[in-house]
Amino acid sequence: MRFVMSETQDEKKARLAQALRDNLRRRKAQSRDVAREGTEPAPAPEPSKD
Repeated sequence: MRFVMSETQDEKKARLAQALRDNLRRRKAQSRDVAREGTEPAPAPEPSKD
C-alpha cells in the first residue's frame, strides 16, 4: 500500500488511529479465544517501526 507524499497531518492521524483501533479489536478477540482455551495469552508482538 502506498501513500501520497502530500498526506496531511490530519489524514495521517486518522489513519494511525484507525490502525490502533483495528489492532485493539484484533488483540481483544485473540485474548477471548485464548481465555476460552484456558491457556496463557502469548506476549504482544513488538510494533514495527516505519
